[in-house]
Amino acid sequence: MTEKKGKKGAREGGDRLAEYRGKRDPHRTPEPVPEERALPHGDDDTFVVQEHHASSLHWDLRFERDGVLVSWAVPKGLPWSPKTNHLAVHTEDHPLEYATFEGDIPQDEYGGGTVTIWDRGTYETEKWSEREVKVVVHGSRVSGRYVLFRTRGKNWMIHRMDPPADPDAEPLPEALRPMRPVRGSRMPRNQDEWGFEFAWGGRRLLAYVEGGRTRFTDGRGREVGGPAGLGSRLGGRLGARPAVLDGELAVLDGRETYMVFDVPHLDGRPLLDVPYRDRRTRLDGLELSGPSWQTAPWYPGDGEAVRETAAGQGLPGVVAKRLDSPYEPGEESSAWRLIPVSRRR
Repeated sequence: MTEKKGKKGAREGGDRLAEYRGKRDPHRTPEPVPEERALPHGDDDTFVVQEHHASSLHWDLRFERDGVLVSWAVPKGLPWSPKTNHLAVHTEDHPLEYATFEGDIPQDEYGGGTVTIWDRGTYETEKWSEREVKVVVHGSRVSGRYVLFRTRGKNWMIHRMDPPADPDAEPLPEALRPMRPVRGSRMPRNQDEWGFEFAWGGRRLLAYVEGGRTRFTDGRGREVGGPAGLGSRLGGRLGARPAVLDGELAVLDGRETYMVFDVPHLDGRPLLDVPYRDRRTRLDGLELSGPSWQTAPWYPGDGEAVRETAAGQGLPGVVAKRLDSPYEPGEESSAWRLIPVSRRR
């Protein structure tokens, strides 16, 4: 049953936006900074989740309550399954106008970084106390029953009370051993059935990205540390989209770069049985391009031209991949072929 409550007492506790105003200069930030002590009033049923690329990526969860947006910063986003609780840090109340805010806060200001609306909608209150909040949210990306419960100080936890939002979604695997090519000397026949990539001559590295965080395993499936700064930046680029990326850490133009060429898992879906052609299309759709990572190019059907280019760039070879090939973890498969540039037909 939805909780009924009075509002008068809650509003008489002083200026609920004093802390918010005290942290912001309206002349230096595009955020709404209302001057009036009087609080606007809505229907106490608005919620918004904002993706905030600040010093560390997090998601801001806000509920309209008694004329303000009561707010929590959730470092890993809302949990999609009841099996996992996520930290939620209670922050200062925000003005109602913040429910529509998107923009760039200057880096030298409080909360400096980019804010975008990740989801918004309405909610119903089942319980609201100083230590526990139970709500039912209705958004376009997240819906269901959630409870926030206080643990210590400003630290709370958020728990999904419903079954998983997507019952078919699967968590990221703990570790995958990458698929490996066989070594060959000849280009495959029927090249229109194959895609071709450069062999970068780097170190194999799989990235497991979830909730804006990244961990890495090596070519044998062992957990390893990634290059400084790569994990947080790559995690920030994918945001709330969980993924396993396969690639090589190579030195290009004197700089270490993670060249991503496959995506065995994306958005809660294993893609091991999805053909290489379709996996590459999904990978390209992620538009991964940054200062220390790139989506590796691929070329359907023209292996000789790719090998000539590889030779001209001093790369060790070409990897030919059947367009219909699945991803076979830990296997050395003839569906992938490493062809050195030093050998000719």
